[in-house]
Amino acid sequence: MKIVYWIATVALCAIMLYSAQMYFFKTEMIKGFFESFNYPTYIVIPLAVAKLLGIAAILTNRIKWIKEWAYAGFFFDLVLASLAHHYAGHGIGLSIYAIIILIISYTIGKKVRP
Repeated sequence: MKIVYWIATVALCAIMLYSAQMYFFKTEMIKGFFESFNYPTYIVIPLAVAKLLGIAAILTNRIKWIKEWAYAGFFFDLVLASLAHHYAGHGIGLSIYAIIILIISYTIGKKVRP
């Protein structure tokens, strides 16, 4: 079970890290996506910082309630991103797989990492 947990958790963190680095290094492109979704563009960098903090909270597992909030934040981020891409006609893409990976990491993590 621990192997499945760590594979899912590392995959989730890698997805979020990739997303955060895109927000930092391709900011104008991401802002263009946010504008097409009618989202405010001023949240791009704070959202990238929040993703990095969420990764740290999940991997360190020091403060349980912060880890719970990190999982919740990632869940809402992925669901809202999926819906935004769907309604913009871009297709949902890999975000559904990321949601499944998040659910696996969270549920198995409750058992193997108290």
